[in-house]
Amino acid sequence: RQSGWEGDALERLGLGLYRPRLPPVIGSVSASSAAQAAGLQSGDEVLEIDGEPIDSWADLVSVVRRSPGQTLQMDVLRQGLRQQLTVRPSAVDDRGREIGRIGASVRDGGEAREQLMITVRYGPVSALGKALGETWDKSAFTLVMIGRMITGEVSWRNISGPVTIADYAGQSAKLGLDYYLKFLALVSISLGVLNLLPIPILDGGHLLYYLVEIIKRGPVSERTMEIGQQIGLAFLIMLMAFAFYNDINRLFSG
Repeated sequence: RQSGWEGDALERLGLGLYRPRLPPVIGSVSASSAAQAAGLQSGDEVLEIDGEPIDSWADLVSVVRRSPGQTLQMDVLRQGLRQQLTVRPSAVDDRGREIGRIGASVRDGGEAREQLMITVRYGPVSALGKALGETWDKSAFTLVMIGRMITGEVSWRNISGPVTIADYAGQSAKLGLDYYLKFLALVSISLGVLNLLPIPILDGGHLLYYLVEIIKRGPVSERTMEIGQQIGLAFLIMLMAFAFYNDINRLFSG
């Protein structure tokens, strides 16, 4: 199905994902969708859209996403015969940005999954080193994400609460135990990094107080600590409320 993620956005986040080339062949069509209204059928191979050659499923998704509400002329190959259909992608909200969607999924005969399935086994010592390296990478990635949210490179709508986390946990569990454990590890590392941020009430806030005491060669006043705790608590409550808002917004916007 057309992904809600954008390749260029993933690159800006520092994620270089390998995507196998999928042929632009329709696998299934959702009921009451733009694809069904246009007459698209399972097995149709998309050749062109408005005269633009379509060589892969990624090309198809790219054209559809950037054309919400627009009328597109789609040339397809059906049972050896070339046909032209008129498709008008539905306009949907994707984290504050309007994109097009037709409600069709790609046909995958299994070749793409074979390209993605690579099993690598490590010995105990190598596995420990690999785990430490992955932990460092994920920690750095979390800090980079926070920095890009502050600078506006990444939308604050990406902040997720327990509802979204539970949803992703369920999706990862369906893929297998390996994916599920990796997801739990990512969540644990991210929470650990957040806990070390210099925000009063978190462990990182206590470390900040210790650093201040070392610099000033004296204890921080109780009044200062009390005000800091109140500010930190208020910040966390607002952050949690915003995360819940994003969760609810995703549920109702689909």
